[in-house]
Amino acid sequence: MGRLTTHVLDTGAGKPAAGLYIELWCLDGEPERLSALSTNADGRADTPLLEGSAFRAGTFELRFFAGDYLRKAQSLPEPAFLDMIPIRFGISDADAHYHVPLLLSAYGYSTYRGS
Repeated sequence: MGRLTTHVLDTGAGKPAAGLYIELWCLDGEPERLSALSTNADGRADTPLLEGSAFRAGTFELRFFAGDYLRKAQSLPEPAFLDMIPIRFGISDADAHYHVPLLLSAYGYSTYRGS
C-alpha cells in the first residue's frame, strides 16, 4: 500500500526546519483538511501523512506555514516575502510512495517528488 511523506529543509540556515506547521488537504470535491502536524527536530513528520486505506488517488495540497517558522528563526520584514506555501499535487498510483519535500529559505523555495 502507498503512503505520503514530507520533510522540510531550511536551506538558508543549512539545517532541518524543526517546528514548521503543515496541513494536508484533499481537494477532490469540497476541500477537506485531512491532517495537521509540526515537523520534528529532523524536519520530518513523525508518521506518514496518509497511508493504508486513507491513501488514495486524487488531488491534494500541502500547506507549509513557512512565514511563522521563518519569523521565529530570523528577523523578517513585514509582510514577509513568503508566508503560507501551498504545494498542490496529484496522486495517481495508490500503491506508490509519494514524498513531497520542501527546500526553504526566506526568499525562495523548491520541491520535487522524492522517494
